[in-house]
Amino acid sequence: MNVVKLKLDHRELLYDALKNVDTKISEYSFSNLYLFRERHEYKLLSNNNNYIIGKTVDNVDYIMPTFDLSVVGVEEICKLAKDLNKIIFPVDEKWLELFEAYDVNILCDGADRDYIYTLEKMCTYKGRKLHKKRNLLKQFIQSYSYSVKALTTGEVENAKVILDEWIYDSGMSASETDYSACQEALNLLDTLILCGLIYYVDAEPAGFILGEEIHTDTFAIHFAKAKKKYKGIYQFIYNNFAKMLPKKYKYLNFEQDLGKASLKITKSSYIPDILLNKYRVVF
Repeated sequence: MNVVKLKLDHRELLYDALKNVDTKISEYSFSNLYLFRERHEYKLLSNNNNYIIGKTVDNVDYIMPTFDLSVVGVEEICKLAKDLNKIIFPVDEKWLELFEAYDVNILCDGADRDYIYTLEKMCTYKGRKLHKKRNLLKQFIQSYSYSVKALTTGEVENAKVILDEWIYDSGMSASETDYSACQEALNLLDTLILCGLIYYVDAEPAGFILGEEIHTDTFAIHFAKAKKKYKGIYQFIYNNFAKMLPKKYKYLNFEQDLGKASLKITKSSYIPDILLNKYRVVF
């Protein structure tokens, strides 16, 4: 058994393996793991199979498979979890039956759940509960002259300008936010195979959105940043990006709220179609 800190060099080993796991859970993405490796203290454990060792948002030690448990089974990961005194996380609901033969407790923390929305919802903001989103979208479109470009390496410096103003507007330090992870994502745009769009208002960099496919029908939004002086810009970005995505995608995964009230309020306001539980298997 070998354990090392998660490094960029591990991309070739893990990228395709994680992509092939049949789940919409956002942690099953190399870029997600790598960009937040410091926050969650991610390490790679290699045994007969490869595993990720990390800490949950509430500081619980866990082991995570880098493969589909329904294909490989749970015997090895159960033994490792018990030997290392760790929980197994994040576990998709459809894998829970694999643990029925084991003496375990199944737990679920609301702060872990991913917020998932249909592409149709984000393209239309249809319905009474989203009328405020439609109004803000309309205000943005009527108030500003805007343009949209692919977020390529040539646009990275402008995206960083947006990111810097976003952190300034937030009144928080970089360590309190995902600022550093987002900056690194921009620096490693091509290496991590991320894609997104950047938005300009009156030719000024105003906002951007960045993510990747994590399932054949699901695109994960890792970062969305904008200058708050433009009213309705987030509603516009989400709506426009949803319209620009290939039609093969049915869902947008906006990831978890990390137990932060502000994130919970914001993500709940878009009325998620799926609150994707991530289960903890505890021995």
